[in-house]
Amino acid sequence: MALRSTVFKAEVGISDLDRHYYQTHSLVLARHPSETDERMMVRLLAFVLNASETLEFGRGISSEDDPALWDRDLTGAVQHWIEVGQPDERLLRRACGRADRVSVYAYGRGLDQWWQQNAAALERQDKLTVWKLEAADCAALAALAGRGMQIQSTIQDGQLMLSAGDDTLQIEPLRLTPER
Repeated sequence: MALRSTVFKAEVGISDLDRHYYQTHSLVLARHPSETDERMMVRLLAFVLNASETLEFGRGISSEDDPALWDRDLTGAVQHWIEVGQPDERLLRRACGRADRVSVYAYGRGLDQWWQQNAAALERQDKLTVWKLEAADCAALAALAGRGMQIQSTIQDGQLMLSAGDDTLQIEPLRLTPER
């Protein structure tokens, strides 16, 4: 018998002062049995940082053809492809061919080695932006995971402040790819 995904619900208030986006989203996140709380919460973080009315979660770990998140227009064309973790360079090249822009929120053990091995190839992709998330920030994010979450977020000058209950986190992703 196959294991089922665990469903998490999040009410996320977003005040993005950098992009002038202010909205509350009711999200349902399905955590695959092989996915960690940390990865699920990094997907949620990526949603907050790129929120729009059309941004949605992909089918998840079990589908190689879907990103962690994507933003598609009304014709189905991919405007923004978002991956988390340390995706394969070939997957990111294909994503750059399919989408107007591609973002990666890289985190995890071996991140510096992954970047060192892939930096030259990834920096050649004009549509690609790679962000590094610190291990301590990802661990603190994972600690916020719960089946019913209420999160408030404020983004200003590239810094993200998340509040959930009595916990407050300040996260500033580090851009690894050059600005174009």
